[in-house]
Amino acid sequence: MAAKKQKVQETPSRQAAYSARNRARLIRDAQELLAEIGPSATLEQIATYAEVSPTTIYKYFENKEQLFAAALNEAWVGFLIWANSQKVPGDKLERVLDSGRKLFWARKTHPLFANMLHNCLNQMPDFALQADQGDAKKIFRELAKNGEIKREDFEERYLLWSHIYTGLLKSVFVTEEITPSEAEVAFAIGLSVWGISDSKAKKLISRPLEFAPME
Repeated sequence: MAAKKQKVQETPSRQAAYSARNRARLIRDAQELLAEIGPSATLEQIATYAEVSPTTIYKYFENKEQLFAAALNEAWVGFLIWANSQKVPGDKLERVLDSGRKLFWARKTHPLFANMLHNCLNQMPDFALQADQGDAKKIFRELAKNGEIKREDFEERYLLWSHIYTGLLKSVFVTEEITPSEAEVAFAIGLSVWGISDSKAKKLISRPLEFAPME
């Protein structure tokens, strides 16, 4: 007699993989919606775009703000990984500033992310300032600790720098008042906040940017 087929049961690992795929798909859809509409998109619009029910979204995120935050953070981290993927000569300060400069050129390298930045900077003026309080601040604190930038009055300097950089991003991606090249010049001027001389700042932004190929 043939043995009865045993019913395949969902294992915890299968369930976890299934949940991870669903969550990842929601994040990708949210990124596309952020690029198309921006953070003003409603939960109903997200559900329609993702072809799921609002209940499904609530399985993975408490609200649309949490979903959009995860989508934006993942895009931001992905950009930074790409920006630092090539091993180029230079000290840590040079490499950090290279990454900051590369963001000005995101329309050419990461058009979806650039559209997300346009909508988020336009509809959520303070989002970039809030984002800068995480890993970016830790990196600048480390640079200050190592003496590569001014350490005195760090909090005040970082606050001023955050406003300068956010203003440049808005000018490039929202109002389009300046080009990426012009933003780099202004970027160099803003480095005086960190006690960096004009001549050194000009040297820092004269470094050729190496753009890794997109996958």
